[in-house]
Amino acid sequence: MTAELTSRDLAIVAARAADDKKATDTLVLEVGPILAITEYFVITSASNRRLVRSVADEVEAKVREASGRSPLRVEGAREQQWVLVDYGDFVVHVFSDETRSFYEIERLYRDAPVIEWAVTEPAAL
Repeated sequence: MTAELTSRDLAIVAARAADDKKATDTLVLEVGPILAITEYFVITSASNRRLVRSVADEVEAKVREASGRSPLRVEGAREQQWVLVDYGDFVVHVFSDETRSFYEIERLYRDAPVIEWAVTEPAAL
């Protein structure tokens, strides 16, 4: 039996799933100390509407694969400008580049700690 993944672990799974689908500028923020509604935000961008939806779908698939969980709700999927995938303890925001620039959501949470999520490759010898 495998250990249950934490909210932080699943936020990282979501960030890596977004990266796998070529999302850009992905951040994982620990917003729990600032917000009472969730522990982590994953914020990422996609270059076009189709990619926004594709990234959101990949996040859902990878989180389900890792934990068996489905989101509590998904908003914005029809418009494909800003898709919010809400798991309760973490929330994934997939923006089109233009929408992210307009809302600048990460500025609102600039005091939140940034969580390192990228897989680092060992240095070549």
